Amino acid sequence: MAPKADKKPAEKKRSKKSVETYKIYIFKVLKQVHPDIGISSKAMGIMNSFINDIFEKLAQESSRLARYNKKPTITSREIQTAVRLVLPGELAKHAVSEGTKAVTKFTSS
Repeated sequence: MAPKADKKPAEKKRSKKSVETYKIYIFKVLKQVHPDIGISSKAMGIMNSFINDIFEKLAQESSRLARYNKKPTITSREIQTAVRLVLPGELAKHAVSEGTKAVTKFTSS
């Protein structure tokens, strides 16, 4: 009988950490606003980092607001207040109105 070859234990495959990017959505918005303009990959990376940063700030602020009010859940009210606190002036007003419109559209469908 032939000697058996030593089999090495199968290595576990490492699952790739999913990285959330907003590149597709940034590009779609760019084409809605300026159909004839493109964007470099470096600029796209900067925009992606910017969006991640803003979302992180909004999440932290809304979490803090929920804790202050001793609530276990973050509702649209906490998000709206966080937007007003994080974003400056006119930008906050536009963000709140667009957010309200999106929530209304979501709940009505």
